[in-house]
Amino acid sequence: MTSSIKKIPFNIPFMTGRELDYIVESKELGQLAGDGTFTKKCHSWLESYSQCTKALLTHSCTAALEMSAILLNLEAGDEVIMPSYTFVSTANAFVLRGAVPVFVDIRPDTLNIDEKLIENAITSKTKAIVVVHYAGVGCEMNIIMDIAKKHDLNVVEDAAQGVLSKYEGKPLGSFGDLAAFSFHETKNIISGEGGALIVNKPDLVLRAEIIREKGTDRSSFFRNEVDKYTWQDKGSSFLPGEIIAAFLMAQLEDAYEITRQRMDIWDRYHALIEPMEKQRLLSRPHVPKNCEHNAHMYYILLPQNVCRQNVLSSLKDQGIGVVFHYIPLHSSPAGIKYGRSNGELCNTDMLSERLVRLPLWIGMTDIQQKFIVDALEKAILNELS
Repeated sequence: MTSSIKKIPFNIPFMTGRELDYIVESKELGQLAGDGTFTKKCHSWLESYSQCTKALLTHSCTAALEMSAILLNLEAGDEVIMPSYTFVSTANAFVLRGAVPVFVDIRPDTLNIDEKLIENAITSKTKAIVVVHYAGVGCEMNIIMDIAKKHDLNVVEDAAQGVLSKYEGKPLGSFGDLAAFSFHETKNIISGEGGALIVNKPDLVLRAEIIREKGTDRSSFFRNEVDKYTWQDKGSSFLPGEIIAAFLMAQLEDAYEITRQRMDIWDRYHALIEPMEKQRLLSRPHVPKNCEHNAHMYYILLPQNVCRQNVLSSLKDQGIGVVFHYIPLHSSPAGIKYGRSNGELCNTDMLSERLVRLPLWIGMTDIQQKFIVDALEKAILNELS
């Protein structure tokens, strides 16, 4: 390792420089609980960006998904179609309502749910389709929405990784009845922890507000629509505090610039790694022409005859923070207990074992990226020799 490169972490959270100022301002405004000035500003930004009916900040993307499950009135035994290659929250939100996740395979190019397999998974118990926009690359939403309309199903977009990504020119999160964003520190736009529920169906807005406010009509009360607020429905405490919202607002103001800088790093990786793909040492990410991604992550797929653990260990020994990603839900203990697979999930099983995520954070240098790519190439060649 060169003297100028000591350690390259997988992620370094980016700050715009205004976060602490806005946190101080939120304190001076005299409200640290949720739904204050900065929460309202975040809502306005998200609604303007996504053109949704209503955006509601939550304390996590998980919370937004859990709100979605409640809003869909799921009952024990109802089925929800989703990919197995996703984070546990995608399934947990619906399992908590008694629903059964029905796992289908992913596409080999984008690692998104294979839209051609969805219809075959639909039964009389199916109530919703949950799509996951992996790496900020959109699923085939036109086809999926047509399937949902044909079978009278709801669609929820797990767009945790998809802020500022588009499909057919429209923002991810603007297609389904409901969508969920994440602002976890590992995402592009962050608040440490945090998320948002995007409501695209007008008749779900009032109930979404009630569920988010512990089942009460508190939001209506503060709009002077009722003279007191009371318990109206099931719900929980899904609001983030104003400190979180203040931090997030500083990020949202620079969201497009943050994305531009991440794209520069992503594009540099893509160019540096292209020769390795031509030599069939690995596969690079695929972004369909009808998708605009947000450079959320850069991953590569190793050949099947290369041991991923050896490659990871080699890079980590050189101070490079590389990681793999999800363990498929259908093969996990909880996935076996609470869900079921529809058909063989060959792509899910195979690709999940070959994927390696490379460090990507604003501030990375050309030298660091070159060092990572060189180390990756050497590790793969060592495995093949």
